[in-house]
Amino acid sequence: MVIRMRHTKSKRNRVRSHHALKAARFNLCSQCGKPVTPHIVCQNCGYYRGRKVIDVLAKLDKKDRKKKEKELHEVGSR
Repeated sequence: MVIRMRHTKSKRNRVRSHHALKAARFNLCSQCGKPVTPHIVCQNCGYYRGRKVIDVLAKLDKKDRKKKEKELHEVGSR
């Protein structure tokens, strides 16, 4: 196949001007202080907008659960 109409440099650059990647934005969780994506539940503590939404300890085994409980307790006492 042969190109019928060649695109100019300015046309090419105008099209590519919207292809830039944007840096990810993060906020700090109000409960545990870890960085979280806006409008998403905190993966560390399970809180969203000051309310507990998910139980992060539910699917952990006994050893990991004890470790996570200790970690969350230390953060909560600060």
